[in-house]
Amino acid sequence: MRDFHFPGRSPVLSTRGMAATSMPGSTLAALDVLRAGGNALDAAIAAVAVQCVIEPASTGIGGDCFCLYAPAGSKKVYALNGSGRAPAAATIDWFEQRQIKTLENTSALSVTVPGAISAWETLLARFGTKGLDELLQPAIWFAENGHPIHPRVANDWISSIPKLQKNGTTRFLPNGGAPGVGDMFVQAELGATLRKIGKHGSKAFYEGEVAADIVATLRAKGGLHTEEDFANGRTAAQFVEPISLDYRGRTVWQCPPNGQGIIALMILGQLATIDPAKQGPLSAERLHRHIEAARLAYRDRDAFLADPGQADVPVSKLLDPAYHKALAGLIRDDAVMTLPPAGESAHKDTVYLCVVDKDGNACSFINSLFEGFGSGILAEQSGVMLQNRGFGFRIERGHPNCIAPNKRPMHTIIPGMVTDPSGEALMPYGVMGGHFQPMGHSLFLTNHFDYGLDIQQAIDLPRLMPLKGKVQVERGIPMDVVEKLIRLGHSPEVINGPHGGGQAIYIDRKRGVLVGGSDPRKDGLALGY
Repeated sequence: MRDFHFPGRSPVLSTRGMAATSMPGSTLAALDVLRAGGNALDAAIAAVAVQCVIEPASTGIGGDCFCLYAPAGSKKVYALNGSGRAPAAATIDWFEQRQIKTLENTSALSVTVPGAISAWETLLARFGTKGLDELLQPAIWFAENGHPIHPRVANDWISSIPKLQKNGTTRFLPNGGAPGVGDMFVQAELGATLRKIGKHGSKAFYEGEVAADIVATLRAKGGLHTEEDFANGRTAAQFVEPISLDYRGRTVWQCPPNGQGIIALMILGQLATIDPAKQGPLSAERLHRHIEAARLAYRDRDAFLADPGQADVPVSKLLDPAYHKALAGLIRDDAVMTLPPAGESAHKDTVYLCVVDKDGNACSFINSLFEGFGSGILAEQSGVMLQNRGFGFRIERGHPNCIAPNKRPMHTIIPGMVTDPSGEALMPYGVMGGHFQPMGHSLFLTNHFDYGLDIQQAIDLPRLMPLKGKVQVERGIPMDVVEKLIRLGHSPEVINGPHGGGQAIYIDRKRGVLVGGSDPRKDGLALGY
């Protein structure tokens, strides 16, 4: 139990249904759907649609989506890959002929065909009880009537001003800058597009005037996209077989590559071979081991992770417990290891939410533009801000993640799910934050399962991440711990913004209680009824 003398949040408790999102309006939209008889999947789509309006730097209908869904009573976890593909003309020859060696995050060449709307429709057809026409109504209302800007949203907006200016996206720079906290922001064009999608389904996004507007916008900025690419994108979302790892008596589930969920499992797999540090969750000993396990896993990510439909991704090898044990054997408690090359043993913006309904259906859902405001390119007539997921490709012939026609890039967004030994859903969870997400997932889960922190405490605990030879630490990491990390050979640097944001809902079946938490690093909350 937390010390009530200090600021903080208690976990949220309820019995009939719960939603946890990064925006109050999104959480309330989900609860409204649950209370009106909708299930967890219905509620998640209503919630994320609202976030696509009121949290526009982080997500949008011009982005991508992944989902893990555990239907009550099935003892099965379903995975949906809603990531989009590169245009058919995006060949490595085209880039080499123009001597383009890297993609720019603000270029139309970094935009893949958005997969979110295809994903939403595909999920509803399989598991939903309500249609897009009903579920998009809250989002439409916010778009057409306006919404007040929340503090974290305002902060993120400021950091994206140069990108929006570069692409001439003045529609999102009212009075030449970012809106302030409490300012109202209206997106009438987006509202009209959402109305079309609600009436006609995904066809209204991937075909007709909306698709034509997006393609014309991208081609005017040097993109290779065609209306045929968008028409093909309507059926891009696919159910795929999830991957998993047993961790201390529970099973942790992730979507398979091209997403980086496998990296979270690799970190956990290494830590499972090591006893939790007796010094506690914020000790230098614990954090050092976690950093080292992450360095090894991210090394393999950058070498192997790609679209398995167009590259050989060694999933079985990367999930092999023997491989995890071998990696963990490289970790020393007394010093930073020299990182071996990959294969020797063969920050960003996103929204994550989770929902559990009265029947026990559990939904783990993530939707993203990748970086803040994605590419910063707005299709003005339709109001669609476009992601920059293609920035995740390599322009490197022969690399598994090299750009290619109709290929999905390596993806950072990863929803998570935990099931109990019987196979029933125990906890949908997720931690946002671009490349940080595998680190965030593994920190959250070990905070809770290894160190006994409650759901909210496990989310709140200060975070850190290895990146490019440094260790990015939040200001909440104690200075004496930072100094110990330096003595071990790490190079810590305090970051300005926090690492991501997370939500989780724990299903306590024995007592019939739902326990939720939501990250104070964002503007949202968990609520139940």
